[in-house]
Amino acid sequence: MMKQALCLFVSCLVANSAFAQNAEIKPIMQRITDRTFPSIFMAWAPADGLDELGREQNIAKHDLAFMGEHGLKLQWDRPHVGLAVAFNPDSVKNARAMRRELLRLNPNQIVLMEIRYRDAWSGFLPEDHEWWKRDDKGDRVVGWEEGGYYILDFSNPAYRAHVAKQAKAALDTGAVDGVMLDWWIDDEDRLALIKTIRDAIGEDALILVNANDRKSPMTAPYINGYFMECWRSKTPGDWRRIAETLRWAEENLREPRINCVETWYENSRRDFSRMRATTCLALTHSDGYALFSDPNDLPTGDHQHDWYSFWDKQLGRPIDKGVIHETGWAQREFERGAAVYNPMGNTEIKITFNETRTRLSTGEQGTVFSIPPLDGDLFLK
Repeated sequence: MMKQALCLFVSCLVANSAFAQNAEIKPIMQRITDRTFPSIFMAWAPADGLDELGREQNIAKHDLAFMGEHGLKLQWDRPHVGLAVAFNPDSVKNARAMRRELLRLNPNQIVLMEIRYRDAWSGFLPEDHEWWKRDDKGDRVVGWEEGGYYILDFSNPAYRAHVAKQAKAALDTGAVDGVMLDWWIDDEDRLALIKTIRDAIGEDALILVNANDRKSPMTAPYINGYFMECWRSKTPGDWRRIAETLRWAEENLREPRINCVETWYENSRRDFSRMRATTCLALTHSDGYALFSDPNDLPTGDHQHDWYSFWDKQLGRPIDKGVIHETGWAQREFERGAAVYNPMGNTEIKITFNETRTRLSTGEQGTVFSIPPLDGDLFLK
């Protein structure tokens, strides 16, 4: 007990000095509003095909990144991660050094740490621990089957309080701006959980939840953004639902908002029209972030993705809220051009500008352009 108390004390000292050293970091709201577009996020996995870049340079290309503790170079101070409430002090130093380098490379980046609450691997807790959810036979309930994870009993108030302590420990490192919570829906247990977490981490820290394409009005007051892991994107109805949820989130979640839209390819990473549609949906319907990545059912890691030149910052900042038309297509002006989105199921649309524009995807110049359904493009001044 004495050794654990000493480690916790040292960790707190490191965290407090971390805040002092981070005095030069821009406030969260300023980093969100200062960034230019397109704005891309990272869900656990950095981009592929950037071998010339170091890991920090790769991550820093994304304006928002969330990952687990290992991705942040943090290490919990207990063998059973689910029991820990503090980090190894040396790992905090490493995480803070990584954070400083990320901000040097991208001063507007937001970084979040995933906090596990819903399921975890077998060794997350002792096998006989009360925080595992069990069936009528007393066996642990399988959660994420692909990963061999088991469900955690977040209906238990003691466990919810512990999750909140872990979230606070992550914030106290000074290495992150907030936390990410996976597998999110509206229910009473999650409402109690997010209230407890918000109380623990304070009003200014960010909370991102994976709501897929669903709305969560009950827990919305505590959430800054949705990670919209849109595994359903094969029909016009899917794309309408994604757009509606994104607009709802932009209007109803807590400020500052950090909504993140991800779709997966159908045939290959060269589904360029789908990548453009995803990016331009985010640009025209939100001030959020976009990602186009591999489907989760591949044997490789989830959320792996290429970096597309389409994502290199070309637009600057938005100068209006944009217009969403009755048929679902949308247009929005930025400092250096316009983003246009045409959803699946719509007809081809024609866009007319009163000045010559350059179409980013082809280099075509003109004043009138056509965009097929399930596509989008940037038209630069």
